[in-house]
Amino acid sequence: MPFLSLTRLHLRAWYHLPRFMLHASRSSRQARSARGFIAGALSADVRHLTFWTATLWENEPAMRAFQVSGAHKQAMPKLGALCDEASVVHIDRAQEQLPSGEEAVELMRRNGRISRLTRPSPAHAAGNTVPGGRPPRFAALPASS
Repeated sequence: MPFLSLTRLHLRAWYHLPRFMLHASRSSRQARSARGFIAGALSADVRHLTFWTATLWENEPAMRAFQVSGAHKQAMPKLGALCDEASVVHIDRAQEQLPSGEEAVELMRRNGRISRLTRPSPAHAAGNTVPGGRPPRFAALPASS
């Protein structure tokens, strides 16, 4: 059964954008070449400093192996300083298909959990996994090169 990892991140300030994009680019490249990776998509609402990822894996162990290695492992400790909102969903998926933007919001609201952050927004501190409720506009990850 495929395994879905869905994340929503909101940057605290514009000046964090270059550093965030560097980490995101490296993690994306790592995911595309990772064992067990099926598909992925990103959404960048730069105007609102909000970013979503959706990755589909053969199984949970494949996703966990990616999560704790390489560029992704290096990026994770930076999250607390760069973001004031961060939420995640990890869930088994009946179909080998990424969610639509609307489905992603619903999954995050229903099954999401917030991450521990250094300076959370009031909404994040209140446990809101999708402040504003704006659905992502996913674009598929390019093929691995």
